[in-house]
Amino acid sequence: MFTGIVTALGEIRETRKTGDLHAVIACPFDPAGITMGASIACSGVCLTVVDKGGVPGDAWFAVDISAETVARTVPGRWELGTRLNLEPALRLGDELGGHIVTGHVDGVAGIVDICPEGNSRRVDFSVPAELAPYLAPKGSITIDGVSLTVNDVTDQPDGTCLFSVNIIPHTAEVTTLGALAQGDRVNVEIDVLARYLKRMQSLRG
Repeated sequence: MFTGIVTALGEIRETRKTGDLHAVIACPFDPAGITMGASIACSGVCLTVVDKGGVPGDAWFAVDISAETVARTVPGRWELGTRLNLEPALRLGDELGGHIVTGHVDGVAGIVDICPEGNSRRVDFSVPAELAPYLAPKGSITIDGVSLTVNDVTDQPDGTCLFSVNIIPHTAEVTTLGALAQGDRVNVEIDVLARYLKRMQSLRG
């Protein structure tokens, strides 16, 4: 379980195929604080630590990424040199600063527009029809592992929908979201509460 509050940026240092995709991710953590078998959200994807090393401030951890995960996330996300938003799993007693995040990506959204809004940037995304029912104004959404609030939602005639978020300067500085450009794609996890409400509604017929 995560909160969508990114604690560090990592970079993919090495990848190789071992049945699954094996990746080594450089990070500024203390390796003594990384537990073997622990979960770390990597740009919104919950992955299990299978190896670790390095020194405090210049550490690394290794993960195995299944073909299912690769298929469901942004194409090219697991290539050498890619920067990732990192968040270790929530511990009992930690502050829930964002919202409840599972680290299970529901789909991919595309950026259709970015424009300044005060000191922030307003980013408009398009999501496929299967995710549209789960989005609501002022609801929560996770973009590449970052907890954000949905500004507004506009349903499209083809069943897809557009939604927007504001990225404040701090978020732009400490996550990969500051480097987003029109046409980029991102990993999306819908609010887990919306997921259960949609399921309950479908069972009612």
